[in-house]
Amino acid sequence: MMNTIGSPHARAQAASVAIRRYNLFLLLVAGLGGLLYGIDVGIIGGAVPYLQATSGLTAAQVSVIVAAVLLGSVFSTLFSGLLADWMGRRPLMILSGCAFVISIPVIALSHGYGPLFSGRLLQGMSGGLIGVVVPLYLAECLAASSRGKGTAIFQWMLTLGIVAAALIGMYFSYRVEAVTRLHDATALFNFENQAWRSIFWVSLPPGALFVLGSFFVTESPRWLFRRNRQEHAYAALLRSRSAEQAALELEEMAATAQAAAASTGERVRDSLLRRKYVIPFLLACVILACNTATGVNSVIGYNTGILLQSGLSDLLAHWGYVIFTVTNFLATTIGMVLVDRKGRRFLLVTGTSGIIVAMVSVGLLFKTTERLNVDCRNAVQALVAPNQELTLRLTPAEASRLLASAAASGTGNSLGIDSTRASLAIIYSYGDFTAATSFVRSDDPAAAPITISRASCVPANRVEALFSNPFANLKAAQTAPLVIQKALLGEVPHAAHGWLVALGLYLFITFYAMGPGVVVWLALSELMPTRIRSNGMSIALVLNQLVSTTLAAIFLPFVSKHGYSSMFFLFAGFTVIYLVTAVFFLPETKGKTLEEIEAHFEGNKSAS
Repeated sequence: MMNTIGSPHARAQAASVAIRRYNLFLLLVAGLGGLLYGIDVGIIGGAVPYLQATSGLTAAQVSVIVAAVLLGSVFSTLFSGLLADWMGRRPLMILSGCAFVISIPVIALSHGYGPLFSGRLLQGMSGGLIGVVVPLYLAECLAASSRGKGTAIFQWMLTLGIVAAALIGMYFSYRVEAVTRLHDATALFNFENQAWRSIFWVSLPPGALFVLGSFFVTESPRWLFRRNRQEHAYAALLRSRSAEQAALELEEMAATAQAAAASTGERVRDSLLRRKYVIPFLLACVILACNTATGVNSVIGYNTGILLQSGLSDLLAHWGYVIFTVTNFLATTIGMVLVDRKGRRFLLVTGTSGIIVAMVSVGLLFKTTERLNVDCRNAVQALVAPNQELTLRLTPAEASRLLASAAASGTGNSLGIDSTRASLAIIYSYGDFTAATSFVRSDDPAAAPITISRASCVPANRVEALFSNPFANLKAAQTAPLVIQKALLGEVPHAAHGWLVALGLYLFITFYAMGPGVVVWLALSELMPTRIRSNGMSIALVLNQLVSTTLAAIFLPFVSKHGYSSMFFLFAGFTVIYLVTAVFFLPETKGKTLEEIEAHFEGNKSAS
């Protein structure tokens, strides 16, 4: 019998199997990074109601706890490129995973504002590092033919993390509802106190698996090459592609490095204003800024509130959010399949076009109901207590009284708002500082009353005041009276209207997930030339997060003052800029190596 175990064909076959297994393992580890990023985004939503009910924190402190992830993410993203260049991609992946793992017990075992803030800040720093280093690592490790699908897995698992967070929150909401039926206040408090801690504990295993997996992947071959470790770079390439492919890519790296040295003869810092660096960097920054300006993070973060205001009940709104996250996950799966078949530019153009249609549609739906709103500010101003605070529970009777008062003052209830299905939002100020309440509904007997105090509007110190309103007089605001600027009372639409809005949001997230959601991570990692990739990605992602943070911060005050319709029209306007960028400025990078993409921006048409 012929022995074929050591034959060249058998060895080649075994090598091919090993390469496939390693690539799958590489994608699994990267996918776990995306999962952690998604959990970072979504986990707080289910925990906040129970945290707020049991922690003793003020509303302002809870808002800071929620926003601490964004603050940590912005801070770490700013330095992630420098860290990735200094210590390598793989060690930074391990570090970011360890930071996530450590943050969980810090949060879940905390008692008080300080530990909670520290844990959430650390969790955000982990997310910022992961958001840069994992797409960067995948772009530099995967072959051109699979780079699109591979990097899309990061976004796919990110959406799975958001789905998991929503389902965890839904599970505990049912558990809390069951305990509520016992009518035991102490038991309810104890269970809610454990519920928000358990929500964070559940997210620990994926973080531990990501850290463990990162120990078993190789370092980025392009990072190794730039450190003059060509043999190690070649060995790293061999783990994920054939010997022929590895040799070819190594030659391309060498040729690109030699061309850069020959064309400039200068130090790296003297060549950063060249066309091949400036154009892709600016293009990536525009894409990253526009990507979050579509409103995706605000729509995700405030989804339940949007659906409540559109006419759905509390339970239906929570289920609507679960459907929203599942739609996001499934549409991302479709985008993963199409990104290496149809290309990046096709998906981005299709996705942004669909987003514009969806945002305009949702805006028009809200416009039909918001035009009926009545301003009851005079009636609400009369309710302000001598200590310049206000507590108002919107019952049907109170809504009827406010409507009657508005009618007497001339604004009227001629449009026939039903007081049993009314909603109210108040915009108020103390001196130069302005704030807004969330919408409350008269048909929700369990809704907390609107509570307005100086602490909910006026910053506690000069540092907070600087970020809230740098031109405001903090000292004057600390003694200024409460002024009700607007008190918009309207009718809550019926459930049919709510489901139409929900369908519009599902259409939005479908087009976003298939297009920008998948393509943005590729654009971030593919467009940047090797020399500036890590630092360029950091700057572009910081810009992305600053836009996201700004939109999240102004969302509730903006919709309270101008309505949800104006907010969705604004998102549609930003997306038009995104569409124009994709149509006229974005080159197709499907199937091209990173060196070929770099040559395109240098002006070498033969390479494109």
